Amino acid sequence: MSEKFVSCGLTIDEIKELANCVSDNKLGKIKIKNGDCEIVIEGEKVLPPTPAVMTQPAAPSMVNVTTTTASAPNAEINTSTEKQTKGNVVKSPIVGTFYAAPAPGKPAFVKIGDTVKKGDVIMIIESMKLMNEVQSDFDGKVTEILVEDGQAVEFDQPIMIIE
Repeated sequence: MSEKFVSCGLTIDEIKELANCVSDNKLGKIKIKNGDCEIVIEGEKVLPPTPAVMTQPAAPSMVNVTTTTASAPNAEINTSTEKQTKGNVVKSPIVGTFYAAPAPGKPAFVKIGDTVKKGDVIMIIESMKLMNEVQSDFDGKVTEILVEDGQAVEFDQPIMIIE
């Protein structure tokens, strides 16, 4: 019995062999074209393993946070350097990263020696990709900044002293 050419110059056996090749090798699809004739053999749809992709929000949001402290004016406190300091302690309201300026290359919100008023933005704490503006609860002069720009801070960690 002679083999019949079915399509595009291929026999049924050749087409079956191509279909088995697609299936055995887990190929998605092959296309054979000869002039105006075209054969498309599609296998099972195999999805490639997707790599874990971490995406970052387009722009961090700004959220206002007001600090709360239990310090009384002129109370004596211990700083991380173990020396006694007078003034009001501004503590981190959340766990995150301390930023002294609104953006890289911009001037800091406050420096040592600056006078601040209650409600002035004095720092940003970034937490979970949100930029949280922290406002002063005190009027006074910044006498100490206890952490470095970009440093991780814990909840209730002293950040600065305002007299």
